[in-house]
Amino acid sequence: MIILVTPKELLKVLKKDGWYVDRIRGSHHMLKHTSKVGRVTVPVHKEDLKPKTLHTILKQAGIK
Repeated sequence: MIILVTPKELLKVLKKDGWYVDRIRGSHHMLKHTSKVGRVTVPVHKEDLKPKTLHTILKQAGIK
């Protein structure tokens, strides 16, 4: 099953989990968490995220 998610929808999910935008470099938003270690980068483009990209971002964020 393939799940199609836009970058804006993913940003909403990450913000609910406690992530916040640390900085923006071009079309990439870099988020940090108040208690989790590391950084998550979300490419903000018009099209949906590819499934592999979505899986990797969720894994880095510790959500999946």
